[in-house]
Amino acid sequence: MKEVKIHPLADVQSVNIGEGTQIWQFVVVLKQAEIGKNCNINCNVFIENDVVVGDNVTVKSGVQLWDGIKVEDNCFIGPNVTFTNDLIPRSKVYPLRFEQTVLKKGCSIGANSTLLGGITIGEGALIGAGSVVTKDVEPFGVYYGNPAKLKGFISAEGEITPAEK
Repeated sequence: MKEVKIHPLADVQSVNIGEGTQIWQFVVVLKQAEIGKNCNINCNVFIENDVVVGDNVTVKSGVQLWDGIKVEDNCFIGPNVTFTNDLIPRSKVYPLRFEQTVLKKGCSIGANSTLLGGITIGEGALIGAGSVVTKDVEPFGVYYGNPAKLKGFISAEGEITPAEK
């Protein structure tokens, strides 16, 4: 059994961390968060209570996973990806329930992308760096831009074919 590795400068309040997971310095994981097996949570990441992270997930530096985010197995979240969970944010005013955002199995989110709350990123989808995702993303779709638009599809082997126009 692989042990969980938590850097001494991390603040991990949750006991729901899967074996083989590595959590690096300056990470904060709140008490009710769940993180699966064999994950790599890079430095300067914040994970709120109502967050579920599957197995074999990589979360790069500078990411905040807010309440209402579910990340399925084998996903990649690039550096400084920004998630939102409240479409009408106000100081000291909280919704009854935060927007639910789901990253389906095996998807990849490129660095510095922004994902608005309440969307689903389809299985195996690829989001290009710097994209702004405002709507659901098709399984195995390749999306990029502001706003992100379907540009093609990616196979299991990583081959990208253009979307029909």
